Amino acid sequence: MTRTSRSPFRIGMVGAAGVGLTAGLAALVFTARNMLVLIGLALFFAVGLEPAVASLVRRGLARWAAVAAVCAGIAALVGGLIAAAIPPLIAQVAAFRAAVPLYVRMLNDRSSFLGGLNERFHLQQSVEQALAGGGSGLVSGVFGAGAVVVDAVVSTGVVVVLTVYFLGSLPKIRSAFHQLIPRSRRARVAQLGDEIATRVSGYVLGNLLTSLVATVLTYIWLLIFHVPYALLLAALVGFLDLIPTIGSTLAGVVVCLGAWTVSWPVAVATAGYFVVYRLFEDYVLSPKVFSRAVRMSPVATLVAVLLGGALLGIVGALVAIPVAAGIQLVVREVVLPRLDEA
Repeated sequence: MTRTSRSPFRIGMVGAAGVGLTAGLAALVFTARNMLVLIGLALFFAVGLEPAVASLVRRGLARWAAVAAVCAGIAALVGGLIAAAIPPLIAQVAAFRAAVPLYVRMLNDRSSFLGGLNERFHLQQSVEQALAGGGSGLVSGVFGAGAVVVDAVVSTGVVVVLTVYFLGSLPKIRSAFHQLIPRSRRARVAQLGDEIATRVSGYVLGNLLTSLVATVLTYIWLLIFHVPYALLLAALVGFLDLIPTIGSTLAGVVVCLGAWTVSWPVAVATAGYFVVYRLFEDYVLSPKVFSRAVRMSPVATLVAVLLGGALLGIVGALVAIPVAAGIQLVVREVVLPRLDEA
């Protein structure tokens, strides 16, 4: 009895090989998932910065010079923010060290705010126990925090380097991708790809706009209550606001600590301001801005951010809106017309 090409044995072997290949690819993707996320983020940032590079190229600059100019501008902005932050930070650390004896006396004074907290939550006793009996835990915690910082720095460096390379090679990457598409569909795929890239760029610009609004409003609030380093704190709010989900929360904590140097009522009022602003940004400002930038409804924008954050955390929330906009475009331009023709 001869085995034909449709014999059960051959069908079983092909099926088993397919399952094994799929499982192997899934294992590879799972193993390299962190690096794949970094590559995806770098490509996302490159597509978002492409309009600025393309604008300089249209004005006569070589592409490498345009990429260098855009990167230099971003580096100058970030470097200026860091340079402005270092002197006040050093001054505040020195002032805190000088005020430590005063804080210790306040902890032991039951009539003070810190003394009341200490009596209620036993703060001083908890700190002393941690320092006396938890030395090894404290050391391991410090090393763990250091490992997180090093990992964050390395990941940031990888994303920055890949973004620069992607920016320089983006036209070639697009051309190589289009070569993989059948000639009859190549023009249509290129058109959809350009539209998706436009929406990603619009999302990046919209994110910058919401951060600018956060910076201005926070600066006005801090000026009203005479909080020190108002401009620096407002700039920090704008920078952290670029990070979805937790950025504005981290910024609010830092600014509230700065407001505490004025008085605790000002710190409480500042915390209330950030709660109100967070609700305003999440449910009013961002849906309106992103609905125009990526042409999605406010409801779809909000749902995309919530689902992206639930699935992939910060990275998911960051790329959720442009990914949802791309899916919406493909469904509208490809899937729905085919369903109408069926």
